[in-house]
Amino acid sequence: MRLAAAFVALLLLAGCASGAVTLLPGEPGSKVGAVAVLDPKTGAEVGTLDAANTRSALGGRVVARPVDPARHARLLQGMPPAERHFALYFFEGSTRIVPGSEQELHNMFAEIAKRSGAEVQITGHTDTVGPGARNDQLSLDRAREIRDALVGQGLNPAITRTTGRGERELLIPTPDNTPEEKNRRVEVIVPRRGDRPLDPVPF
Repeated sequence: MRLAAAFVALLLLAGCASGAVTLLPGEPGSKVGAVAVLDPKTGAEVGTLDAANTRSALGGRVVARPVDPARHARLLQGMPPAERHFALYFFEGSTRIVPGSEQELHNMFAEIAKRSGAEVQITGHTDTVGPGARNDQLSLDRAREIRDALVGQGLNPAITRTTGRGERELLIPTPDNTPEEKNRRVEVIVPRRGDRPLDPVPF
């Protein structure tokens, strides 16, 4: 997110220098967003660009005009890949992933290998079966199990952040003592290369 914001700011500065602003497409799978254009003298909003590959001159009413996507293709190709999220699910009361998560584990290995140096956030979760203190430890054990698997594939343990959230952040809300596979999970965030994830929230 920080890099994306910096990229947008760079475009706006470049647009101001040339008397125009351009809105490029969003990252794959995300909405394009919008750019509010302000009057440089009064600070009042004079219009908005909300369609990809459009451009407007500054200094008056905003008039969106189409821009050839090829014009900025090389700039977009230079952007690092977007942040990726992976979820792995576990057998009840254990640190073993279910068979359906094995392919996701391989996909995660491959993605991390392409982003050398990116800090990886690994967060464990449980369902509501069992006491809270036990689930706190189980969720952390699940996160550490995935971290160890990644380290075994060559990931530097110094660039991993591991935490357990117990049953505090249920994906599927359930009553107490309810088994639910979607809640027995580890979520892994693989940021852009060189970008840092947020610090994990403690218990």
